[in-house]
Amino acid sequence: MTLLLLMFEFFKTGLFSIGGGLATLPFLYEMSTNHPDWFTHSDIADMIAISESTPGPIGINMSTYAGYSVAGIPGGILASLALALPSVIITLIIARFLAKFRQSKTVEGAFYGLRPASIAMISVAFLNVAKVALVNLDALTSGAGLGEFFIWKAIILGAVIFIAQKKLKWHPVIFIVLSAVVGIVLKF
Repeated sequence: MTLLLLMFEFFKTGLFSIGGGLATLPFLYEMSTNHPDWFTHSDIADMIAISESTPGPIGINMSTYAGYSVAGIPGGILASLALALPSVIITLIIARFLAKFRQSKTVEGAFYGLRPASIAMISVAFLNVAKVALVNLDALTSGAGLGEFFIWKAIILGAVIFIAQKKLKWHPVIFIVLSAVVGIVLKF
């Protein structure tokens, strides 16, 4: 039963996560809330780190990781297939009919409307990841000061990597490896 529910959740995610792999994050957070025994919000931050560090599309990598954590190898395989299946089906349908409707104002309008929706979903994903990686929410409830609310090492590392990538234009893998080394050295 878990495998069927896992497949349904990832099929639904694949069907509605328009905008790429990061657009799957709101769905993963929802899954975590609805199925707390599957994975936690903190686990999602680990999924992102591993998915960004491994070859392949981030959405598929995250679905494989999540599926594996829920139901082992069969869960990883089925979650990945379920995530990709809606895209395959929709792409085949669109490819068949797009030539006929290419000049349609309705189709053009739909694509125009999907762009901001994609940005909004990716922005929500960013905020959820930032909440886990850059702030200590427990500091709010424990009465600690504002200085303990922020995870300063992570914020500084993120800012340095952001600036370095803009200036140096190195391959992202270099920054991922450097970040892992810095995290080990500073014991984040």
